[in-house]
Amino acid sequence: MSQIPVTILTGFLGSGKTTLLNRILTEQHGQKIAVIENEFGEAGIDNELLVQDRNEQIIEMNNGCICCTVRGDLVRILGELQKKKDAGKVKFDRVIIETTGLADPAPVAQTFFVEDNVKSNYILDAIITMVDAKHAPQQLDEHHEAQEQVGFADRILISKSDIVNKDEVTSLRERLTRMNKRAKISISDHGKAPIVDLLDIKGFRLDDILEIEPNFLTDVDHEHDDDVNSFVFRELKPLNLEKLEDLFGFLVKQYGTQMMRYKGILNIKNVNLRVIFQGVHMIMGAVDGAKWGKNEQRESKIVFIGKNLPKEKILSALKSCIAA
Repeated sequence: MSQIPVTILTGFLGSGKTTLLNRILTEQHGQKIAVIENEFGEAGIDNELLVQDRNEQIIEMNNGCICCTVRGDLVRILGELQKKKDAGKVKFDRVIIETTGLADPAPVAQTFFVEDNVKSNYILDAIITMVDAKHAPQQLDEHHEAQEQVGFADRILISKSDIVNKDEVTSLRERLTRMNKRAKISISDHGKAPIVDLLDIKGFRLDDILEIEPNFLTDVDHEHDDDVNSFVFRELKPLNLEKLEDLFGFLVKQYGTQMMRYKGILNIKNVNLRVIFQGVHMIMGAVDGAKWGKNEQRESKIVFIGKNLPKEKILSALKSCIAA
């Protein structure tokens, strides 16, 4: 039996990975895709942001980073998927792994070469890296993970080019080329990218990787900065939208440089739709999501990832936004 192709979708926090994944899932490519989602914190919302009603196998891996603390879970999940496929319980043609924005892709890719049960059933097709045109210069300066995501990429997609000027895009593209001469670089605003550039591209070549990372097959150590942490706000009672807007205006002004990523599903009073809320540093926005089900338990859930954020102060302030 042929090996199942796997795509690793990576990119730093807020670069647009889930938007691109939604684009892939809704494209008429005729393939069934199993999706493995990884979140850095104790809870994730990306599964709720993905398109629904397509019967994809979507598996969440929370409470740890796929490149270190829960890497063993990845091996287990891939094994379980293969067993279910062999038994006819599930059908899928390929796997896409969406890593947390803080993941180093090297240990994830390594899994497909050093784990016997994985490499006999799966083949790594490519590492696709999203790069946020607005925040990438700072992220590449400050975070080793962002550098590794670019360095190991087989395809690099620049997102959010529509909110910066052409000179900034040109400068970023030149920097990315210096970091990785192998990868094709293109623009992908709002998840737009040709499927032929994403799937079945056979982009990952072990020999090329060993040239830039001789210890690729043996080095398994990876640690995250201690000052980066994650926490989640949960609330069953409806929230007041005006109070939330005022609060986040204050939080962005006060802690925007420390707020690396924040996103959530909001249950707003007198609104029958989920409100999907996302932000990166000083940029944030909200859009309408799916309707709440008739008997569905409505819950607001906001995930924060940042540096030295005052967790208890923020959680207390969010509690004050509960609607009367």
